[in-house]
Amino acid sequence: MERKFDIKAFLKNIAVKFLITLGVVLAFFIFFIFSAMTIICYGPSKAARDLFVTTVMETSAAKFLAKIYFTDDEINSIILKNSTKTTTEITDEKLIDIPKDTTASEEKKDIEIIDIKGAGFKGKMMIVKDPSRIHVAVPPAFGEEAEGLKIDEMVKKENAIAGINAGGFMDTNGTGNGGQPKGIIIKDGKILSDTGGTSCVIGFDGDNKLIVGLMTAKQAIEKNIRDAVSFGPVFIVNGKRTEVQGSGGGLNPRTCIGQRKDGAVLLLVIDGRQADSLGATYEDCINIMEEYGAVNAANLDGGSSTIMYYNGEVINVCASVYGPRKLPSAFVVK
Repeated sequence: MERKFDIKAFLKNIAVKFLITLGVVLAFFIFFIFSAMTIICYGPSKAARDLFVTTVMETSAAKFLAKIYFTDDEINSIILKNSTKTTTEITDEKLIDIPKDTTASEEKKDIEIIDIKGAGFKGKMMIVKDPSRIHVAVPPAFGEEAEGLKIDEMVKKENAIAGINAGGFMDTNGTGNGGQPKGIIIKDGKILSDTGGTSCVIGFDGDNKLIVGLMTAKQAIEKNIRDAVSFGPVFIVNGKRTEVQGSGGGLNPRTCIGQRKDGAVLLLVIDGRQADSLGATYEDCINIMEEYGAVNAANLDGGSSTIMYYNGEVINVCASVYGPRKLPSAFVVK
């Protein structure tokens, strides 16, 4: 008697074999990854260990990888040895000489986009000749129930042409929605958010000069700052580069802002966590800012928040697998 072919049983058998094979492949992949991390963390190269720890500790979702191998005290010690030296110096406005005819000159209204390439990373530099065009953009409200806005929404809300992400926010396990900023946010001379204490303030005063340095919200207002956020560290202040120790923040996507002596603003984004662009260290960013003439410069929020928007589109590669994130603040170009 001829047996009837059971298509359902056949397909079920194929599916089971596929799932078993997939499980074995994933198991070997996970074993390989954790074996590699173990060699990095406990191997002979302390530099490799430090680079690994500083890189993952700058992420919101991958911090647990470092905590598998090291205690909090060990991690803090590694970060301390691979960071920037804190400076108490604040921008000296007299070192910036913005031409009086900034708004009258058509040349000064130009925006220049430059491709940035380095050892293991790529990105974009936006040079804005007229610093009066740079403003802080924010969502309608802040708080536990509030949500930030994506970069395109920030730019459209301000009737701007371009923008980059700016200040930090509460982002536990990478699930933050941009509704709760860290540090201060000042817009049009008014304090919109202040989580208290001293923080690294990055913003523009009434004369359109970039001010960077450690201060309270009250001190920022006393310095006539019109638009600012908090993040850091400071990369360059008054023409002097900050000293970087070790791996300096690891390899990560970066967003930075700087200003030349003539007032032109430098907006930098570095892509990261990709095969063709792993990310940049603090030292990399300082070198780029110096190369393009920054007198003052600072690090903004980076990682999966790093984004640059211009003329209706995102022009860098966002590290977030979900696309551009909701943010509490942005620097936009009007």
